[in-house]
Amino acid sequence: MRWSRLYTPTLRENPADADAASHRLLVRAGFVRQLMAGHYSLLPLAVRVRAKVIGVIREEMDRIGAQEVLLPAMHPAEIWHRSGRWDVMGDEMFRLEDRRGAAIALGMTHEEIFATLARELGSYRRLPQIWYQFQTKFRDEPRPKSGLMRVREFTMKDSYSFDLDEAGLDRSFDLHHEAYRRIFERLGIPAIPVRASSGTMGGGDSVEFMCPSDAGEDVVVRCPSGDYAANVEKATSRLAPVEDGPGLPEPERFGTPGVRTIEDLAVQYGVPAERQIKTLVYVLDGALTLVLMRGDHALAEQKLADATGAAAPRPAREEEIVAALGARPGSLGAVGVTGLPVIVDEALRGRRDMATGANEDGFHVRGVDVGRDIAAGRWADLREVAAGEPCPECGTALEALRCVEVGHIFKLGTKYTEVLDVTVLGPGGDDIKPVMGSYGIGVERAMAAVVEVSHDGAGIVWPVQVAPFEVAVVLLNVNDDEVRAAAEELYGTLASGGVDVVLDDRDERPGAKFKDVELIGIPYRVTVSKRGVAAGTVEVTTRATGTTENVPIAEAAAHVRGLLAP
Repeated sequence: MRWSRLYTPTLRENPADADAASHRLLVRAGFVRQLMAGHYSLLPLAVRVRAKVIGVIREEMDRIGAQEVLLPAMHPAEIWHRSGRWDVMGDEMFRLEDRRGAAIALGMTHEEIFATLARELGSYRRLPQIWYQFQTKFRDEPRPKSGLMRVREFTMKDSYSFDLDEAGLDRSFDLHHEAYRRIFERLGIPAIPVRASSGTMGGGDSVEFMCPSDAGEDVVVRCPSGDYAANVEKATSRLAPVEDGPGLPEPERFGTPGVRTIEDLAVQYGVPAERQIKTLVYVLDGALTLVLMRGDHALAEQKLADATGAAAPRPAREEEIVAALGARPGSLGAVGVTGLPVIVDEALRGRRDMATGANEDGFHVRGVDVGRDIAAGRWADLREVAAGEPCPECGTALEALRCVEVGHIFKLGTKYTEVLDVTVLGPGGDDIKPVMGSYGIGVERAMAAVVEVSHDGAGIVWPVQVAPFEVAVVLLNVNDDEVRAAAEELYGTLASGGVDVVLDDRDERPGAKFKDVELIGIPYRVTVSKRGVAAGTVEVTTRATGTTENVPIAEAAAHVRGLLAP
C-alpha cells in the first residue's frame, strides 16, 4: 500500500465530543467517523485492524474445535416470545415490522437462533458441538458514548456450545475460558477474568473478562493476593460482626422533624448509619416492593434483578410511594407493613435495636427487631461491595478498578433448549435436552480497549499483531531518484517477504510524516533519506520505545523481519 493512495483523514486537534482516549485517537488518526450517536463508519485503517482482531479470535476458536457459521441478523419475534425475552429485553431491542405486518427484531444476541438451529442435531452422537460467528448486533443503548466502547451497532464474535450433560458444559466453558485468555494476551489487552451476573442471559455461572480503563463503566473489586475478583454487580465481602443490644419489647415511635436522609438521622439524633434500616421502594415487574438495606450500605440493582428475576427494576416515583405508604422518602419503613412484598438484604439478618422510618413524615421508630417486627418475604445478598472491605476468601482489603468488559462467557444450562424444544436421542433411547453455553467478544470494543491501554502523548501504540500496518517505510526527499529507488526496493522486498508494509511516498514535510506514523501507531518506521542513503544506511524507529538505530540498507529488510518475529 502506498500512502499517497491511502485514505487516512488524520486530524491535528482532538474532537470536541470525545471523552475516552480511544475515542479521541481513533477519530484523530483517521480510523473512524461518526454517522450518528452510537453508529460509526470504519475507515480503511480500522477495517485492517478489525480483520486482524477477527483473525486472532478465529484462530483460537478453531483451535478448540469450534466451527464457524453465519446466522441472520433479523429474527422473527415468535422465537423471542417463546424464550420470554421479547419483553425482558425492553427498549434496548430494535423492533420493526415487515410489509406483511410481521414483528421482527434486530438481533441483540443469538441464543434463540442457535438453539433453533440445534433442533436438527437429533442424536447424542453429534454432541458436543461448538458453533461461532462474527455478526452485527444491534442494541438501542440509551446513552451511547466513548466512541466504539458503547455503541448501538457492532460486530460480535458469539459462540454457543451444546453438550450432553453438565460435565460436558464444564469442559466447553473451560475451553472458552482458556481460548479467551489466549485471545486477549495476543491482542495486548490485560483482561482480568471476574465473577459476574448472567443478567438477561439467564443460566448459571458467568465470567467476564475485564480490561482496566478509566473509560470503563463497570467496577471490579479484586483481592491483591489474586484469589478473588468479581464485578461489583456480583461481588461479596466479609462483614465485620455486629453486637446488638437487647433492644426494646416493641418498636418505639419518635419525632424526627426535618430528617430526610440517613445522615440527617445520624447527625441530629445520634443513630449511626449501621444501626439504621434504609427502606427503598422499587417497582419490580409492575409490583411496588420494599427493599431493605443497612443504612451504610448501597444497593446493587443488578443483584436485586438477579434475586427477583425482575426484567427492569426501577425506583418508584414519589407519588407512587406516597400513595402506597402515606409518607415521602426519608420517613419510610417496613414495620407493620402488609400487602407489599418485602425483600431484605442478608446484612440485616438477626439484627435488633435498629431504627427506621415510621411511614409518617417527620417520624421514625427505634428498637426494631428485624426478625420480629418486619414481615420479610425474601432474603438476598443485595449489597454493593466497596473498596477496602475484606476479601471473602482471605480477608485482605479489596481494591476497586474501573474496567471495560471485553468478553463474557455464560453457562446457560437448558434454559433455551427447554423453551425451544431442542431434543436429542440419548444413549439409552430417551430424549435429552442438550445443555448450552454462550460466549461473546465485541470486536470493535476490543479494538478500542487496545487503544485505551496502549497509547501515549503522540498517539496510538498498536501491538504488532493487530496494527493496521506492521512497518511504514517513510520516503524523504521524494524527488531524489536515488533515495526513491532505495525506498521502493526496500518496500518491495518487505512486501514480497510477507511484511504488512506501507510506503509513505507523499510529498510532505518529514515532521508531518513522522507525526502521522506516530499518531496512527505503526509499530516500526524505516526512514529513507538522502543523507542516510549517502551513508548506506536507513533509520529504524520502534514506536513503542521511540528508540532509533541506523541499519545498513542491505541488511534493513532482514533486520525488520527479525524485529517482527514472534
